[in-house]
Amino acid sequence: MKITLLKLSSALFLFIGMLTQANAQDIVGAWEGKISVQDTEIPLVFNVKMEGDAYTSTMDSPSQGATGIPMDITTFTDNTLTIKFNQAGIKYVGTFAENSITGTFYQGPNEMPLTLNKTVKTLPGNTALPTSDAELEKLANWNPTNYKYSVEDYFARPKARSFSFSPNGTYLSYREKDENKKNHVYVKNLETEEVTRVIEEKEELIRGFGWANDARLIYVMDKGGNEDYHLFAVDVDGKNQKELTPFDGVKVNILNNLKEDKDHMIISMNQNNPQIFEPYKINIVTGELKQLYKNEDAANPINGYEFDKDGNLRGFAKLRDGVNIDLYYTTDGENYEVKKQLSWKDTFSIISFNYASDNPHEAYVISNLDSDKTQIYLYDLKEDKVIKKLFSNDKYDVSSLGLSRHRGYELDYFSYEGEKRNIIPVSDYYKKLHKRIITKFPEYNYTIADATDDESKYLIFLQSDKLYGTYYSYDAKKDEFKLLYNLMPNLIESDMAEMRPITFKSRDGITLHGYITLPKEALNGNKVPVIVNPHGGPQGIRDSWGFNPEAQLFASRGYATLQVNFRISGGYGREFLESGFKQIGRKAMDDVEDGLQYVVDKGWVDKDNAAIYGGSHGGYAVLRGLTKTPDLYACGVDYVGVSNLFTFMNSMPAYWKPYLKIIKEIWYDLDVPEEKAIMNEVSPVFHIDKIKKPLFVVQGANDPRVNIDESDQIVEALRAKGVDVPYMVKYDEGHGFAKEENSIALYKAMMGFYAKHLKQDVKQPLKD
Repeated sequence: MKITLLKLSSALFLFIGMLTQANAQDIVGAWEGKISVQDTEIPLVFNVKMEGDAYTSTMDSPSQGATGIPMDITTFTDNTLTIKFNQAGIKYVGTFAENSITGTFYQGPNEMPLTLNKTVKTLPGNTALPTSDAELEKLANWNPTNYKYSVEDYFARPKARSFSFSPNGTYLSYREKDENKKNHVYVKNLETEEVTRVIEEKEELIRGFGWANDARLIYVMDKGGNEDYHLFAVDVDGKNQKELTPFDGVKVNILNNLKEDKDHMIISMNQNNPQIFEPYKINIVTGELKQLYKNEDAANPINGYEFDKDGNLRGFAKLRDGVNIDLYYTTDGENYEVKKQLSWKDTFSIISFNYASDNPHEAYVISNLDSDKTQIYLYDLKEDKVIKKLFSNDKYDVSSLGLSRHRGYELDYFSYEGEKRNIIPVSDYYKKLHKRIITKFPEYNYTIADATDDESKYLIFLQSDKLYGTYYSYDAKKDEFKLLYNLMPNLIESDMAEMRPITFKSRDGITLHGYITLPKEALNGNKVPVIVNPHGGPQGIRDSWGFNPEAQLFASRGYATLQVNFRISGGYGREFLESGFKQIGRKAMDDVEDGLQYVVDKGWVDKDNAAIYGGSHGGYAVLRGLTKTPDLYACGVDYVGVSNLFTFMNSMPAYWKPYLKIIKEIWYDLDVPEEKAIMNEVSPVFHIDKIKKPLFVVQGANDPRVNIDESDQIVEALRAKGVDVPYMVKYDEGHGFAKEENSIALYKAMMGFYAKHLKQDVKQPLKD
């Protein structure tokens, strides 16, 4: 197998190793060294442990953000250490003496000197800053524990979830949690009832899985939340498991499942250059790769590929000058011509080719080129012209449509998100199916989570603001619904709080939308504390109606939750989205404040008892809120939030770098003096003196989007002022906590923080 070297500019190293045998006192520990590739030094750290009579180890590549990579095989005899990575054809041979190992690193015909020295394994960020677990537990204890529902009731993972049929309907796959909170993947034979565990979750989380064909599943994992996803595959009986993309520092995206080709799929990887992604056809049995197209212009990379159902590359979108998009299309399968020259702000995207048409160039597209809101068209890509406008909405962007592969790609429905999700049936078949479902379940939003290829079986997922989620199977031939699984049967719907859509005007006259989740005390006329929860993103993201575990937990403790879709949020049209560009931390924050004033004026919440909490951009909004309007909020919780726009711009993942000009058009451009001044104004770290209310900071150490330095900066600055800032850091997490035990610890500490800093006169229902 050929191993591709990690890239900085053209080629750096991808490397794995392991140790075995020898003097434990001498060998166990961390070993650091550097290899030189094309005049670039690459640091490597090997972390050696003893397990029984053998040694194991992991490798860190700090320059690539890769940590904890498991090793293969090692021997240590007569002070000679031999490390091998068989799959990659890598070997290291070195002689141990006086706390160092001097040797040679081999990759194929290449040889490089590599000396390893004993070191101390370092963790990301300033490890002196995080608050101890004991102190965080004390914080959590501020919140009483005798409520009817515990934190675990809302944030423990369901016992089983993520159900899906095999394409032929013979099997049902799902995740099931064991006593150690590991979520393994199981397959149930629906004919024999036999259940097989096909994927075992170990230290790293299974980030997603699905059916590749009737006999094989695929799944993805990363390392500690670093988002460098690897692709794996396994047979339906749990055998023939294989890592298909064993390339460290490389991220995989799935582009096309290729339903018509059972043994292949199309993926993209940034294997040849960490800044750009290229498409490959991969054999899901052998892992054999075939590169389908080269993306060689890092300054103007291809940022989207359009493959048809047969795996043919029909077109792609190419960045030009950092802010413009050229849409290329081929009519002969070989030559690609520019069909449209767009601004990055324009929307013109292919949902699917119209395989029901005799015209191979006919496609369904979403576009806002001739309208403020996105609309769905039938489009001739060869002629570059609209055939027919199919669907639009005056108030909201339309988002998707459904096609039936079984019925010759018949158009089934359109959908869009307004205050709630809306489905507009089109085909006679789907009109009947839609009516059958909403008649059976009139109080809920439904989603068809899955269907067999012959459409004889459906998985219907039901949810509302008060229902966490329930799966029903529907037998189309028998016209029978059967309850398959209630994800959270312990959460009784009648005990949950209402999530109410709201509409109000901003101070400068813009119509804004959002949601307020009100505890029963507010509905009974009592003013309650409120937690203002700005969403992440921020561009193109929006809050939606449905079950929100955070809002329900808060409501169970007597707190309302306010979510505002401030300007720059998605779903409300181009003008609304763009009105928030260059307004992050300014008018976008004004909108959040205006939403708070609206719910205060409605008499629902106590204006003197408002907390602000959010993640990612929402975490930034917390810090900005505490500095912009220091008297408005009683306290704040910053979860993986940006504190310094300058360092944020300089610490982005490599694959964001080609889009830096776009990011600067959305946020701010430090090369423009006026905007640099705004960046200083809206970067909370420069206005620490204005923060006078309690703050709780939360961070995943391996976060590739918001570097841990963003949180460290704010904590260090406040601590220097003598402010006590509880700081939770999890060293096995990235951009948000994915592990159940970490999430539960977070929300327990958060509820203690609120109990400590928000006044509350209304007594809450406790356990019987």
